[in-house]
Amino acid sequence: QLQLVESGGGLVQPGGSLRLSCVTSGFNLDHYAVGWFRQAPGKAREEVAAIDNNDGKLYYNPAVTIRFTISRDNAENTVWLQMNDLKPEDTGVYFCAADPKVSTWFWGGMKSWGKGTLVNVSS
Repeated sequence: QLQLVESGGGLVQPGGSLRLSCVTSGFNLDHYAVGWFRQAPGKAREEVAAIDNNDGKLYYNPAVTIRFTISRDNAENTVWLQMNDLKPEDTGVYFCAADPKVSTWFWGGMKSWGKGTLVNVSS
């Protein structure tokens, strides 16, 4: 059974940093692209970042480019999202998801999802 478990969320002041983790189990991460998404209160879910399994190519929402970095370690079955210079508009529940095709990240159609971790950027 495919499982993804996010952690690392919390309350942080504007300008601060957080590192989210997505620990996977039940499947070979080598064969899956992994993406991060977020959903702010009252808003639709949006794509944040993704990392391909084939060529390691990275994809970012323009709103987070430069500030956020996605990375993976297949041996540790883990994907991270390093978030720097956080802004109040980054507040939301952050989800990781996995799919054999990275193209599914662009429309939020990845096959397997975690339950999310809450990020609150506030002073």
